[in-house]
Amino acid sequence: MSVRIAQSAGFCFGVERAVEMVEKTIREGRKAVTLGPIIHNRHVVERFASMGVEQADSVDRIPGDAAVIIRSHGVPKSVMEQLQARGLEIINATCPFVQRIHEIVARAEEKGRRPVIIGTRTHPEVVAIAGWCREPLVFEDDRELEHWLRQDAANANLPILMVSQTTGTQQIWKKCTEIIKKECTNYEIFDTICRATENRQSEAAALAKTCDAMVVVGDAKSSNAARLAAICRQNCQRVFLVDNASELKPSDFSGAVNIGITAGASTPAWIIKEVNKTMDEIINVDNAQEESFEAMLDASIKTLNTGDTVTGIVTSIGSTEVQVDLGTKHAGYIPCDEVSADPTKKPEDVLKVGDEIKVFVVRVNDQEGTVQLSKKKLDGLKVWDELEAVVESKEPVEGVITEINKGGLVSNVKGVRVFIPASASGVPKGGDLNEMKGKTVKMRITEVNRARRRVVGSIRALLSEERKAAQEKIWSEIEVGKKYHGVVKSLTSYGAFVDIGGVDGMVHVSELSWNRIKNPAEVVKVGDEIDVFVIALDPEKKKISLGYKTAETNPWNQFAAKYSVGDVAKVKIVKMMTFGAFAEIVPGVDGLIHISQIANRRIAKPEDVLTVGEEVDAKIIDVDAERKRISLSIRALLEPTIEEQAQAVEEGEEEVPVEEPAGE
Repeated sequence: MSVRIAQSAGFCFGVERAVEMVEKTIREGRKAVTLGPIIHNRHVVERFASMGVEQADSVDRIPGDAAVIIRSHGVPKSVMEQLQARGLEIINATCPFVQRIHEIVARAEEKGRRPVIIGTRTHPEVVAIAGWCREPLVFEDDRELEHWLRQDAANANLPILMVSQTTGTQQIWKKCTEIIKKECTNYEIFDTICRATENRQSEAAALAKTCDAMVVVGDAKSSNAARLAAICRQNCQRVFLVDNASELKPSDFSGAVNIGITAGASTPAWIIKEVNKTMDEIINVDNAQEESFEAMLDASIKTLNTGDTVTGIVTSIGSTEVQVDLGTKHAGYIPCDEVSADPTKKPEDVLKVGDEIKVFVVRVNDQEGTVQLSKKKLDGLKVWDELEAVVESKEPVEGVITEINKGGLVSNVKGVRVFIPASASGVPKGGDLNEMKGKTVKMRITEVNRARRRVVGSIRALLSEERKAAQEKIWSEIEVGKKYHGVVKSLTSYGAFVDIGGVDGMVHVSELSWNRIKNPAEVVKVGDEIDVFVIALDPEKKKISLGYKTAETNPWNQFAAKYSVGDVAKVKIVKMMTFGAFAEIVPGVDGLIHISQIANRRIAKPEDVLTVGEEVDAKIIDVDAERKRISLSIRALLEPTIEEQAQAVEEGEEEVPVEEPAGE
């Protein structure tokens, strides 16, 4: 029997942040009151109560001398206004992802859109979101949404904005978005499902598929934990939702070989550890019942214990394990994935036969005479010592980005999981964190908490120093006209900011393109590498104006280099007017085909002959370089009609011969 714990089990970013804010308030010795339970877990609430944190169910029950802590689920706008009106000190522990939804729905309603919220209407988070707009619509699933749209045809034409409860399921959200896109004519959609929730659910589903039984740890009142249990039941027949370890029954796991454990976002780590410890005890009891008297006697005289550090000699390196001679009756072995924390390294890259190594004893099996060992675990203990040391020395460390989440990045530093907040990632706001995955980066370690197995790093801290040095170099040699190869860092409505090697300069929207554009995103996007040149600079204010468009890219210059009056060009009809049609000659340069130059006969309107998007041959008959106007003619390329020839003769022009019909 074996037990596996889901990697994402336990506190999510928002819950952990809220708990830390309460703990900080307690450490500061301040009187604190939470408005409602801080998170959906009675153990956490009871623990805080024992530490003097009171809980109030309404604003008028909060003492005037207390700091009020807003729960992670958030509160309606009206509640926030009541707190402010009373002059209370507010500590807002609302999850940042939930706060973002508050802003989205409030802003949408100001612009005349009707907020549509997908989620459990009685859930505190949904109640809070709905409280930040005047006329929200809340639907629990796609069936309710579809019913509302079809009960009144006018509903499909309403300008709406749709968001989701952060803990909503991706399956329901996907169905709702499909309905909106199919039925509605004026909509905006914001996917506000927390990626951490999505990852937790998908990981639980994958684990449940490989297990004979699943244990979901969470408060009975937590919809997050209940949804996890429901997802597990879709993939595993035996699923147990427990509040804590005391609810585990050995009989529930009879015959189970593989058991999985996951936990809701509001479940503290200590409860998960207790559940895991209890499961280990259940396993040990089960194994003990199967042991023979002889095996039990051998176990009483074993010389190795789990948790020991021992020295051995590598005797062989196989495809699945490394054999180690410990000098005892036990055969020691290291599974290949326990040799190194670096997943890219093979055992033979780290060890060779004859090496003397220190290893950590993971499991002793006296019945079979084997000992499972780990070099990675022992190395990991040393790494923790090193990480604590570099916090003081501020020496940079190197790690590989292994995971992306909404809070930031996760890096592997010598086998230890290091969290890098998005704000410390070095990626500009609005940039794509996913581009960092798999990259090797240097960072500073800013926090090490061995007890909580928490390490925080900052790439930005190092980049800031490097950027400062680069800035000094740039400003010492920059001059108007100098060219740079830069990277687009961010976009605004009026231009693009480009990093030219440690210093950001701005390319105004008018300098991005020769064509008239409304938004810089029509030309560049964040992360693009572009060549720019300095137009102007202000060293005192540290401002640089850059140019991107050049004479070579000027459409008019491209036209002038390729065409002259009298040339024939293949043009594309782009716009119809009463007096003629405009046609694109080269991208960015249009010419006018006057109605009199469209055909060799009189026509009432351009649409009688031409259509938008049609490509035709036209002759360039006039170019006004100063006003940048071009006149085109299709008629000049057509054979003259009989009437035109007769008119030419009457006006004294040379008669144009007309081909006689054959046989006459």
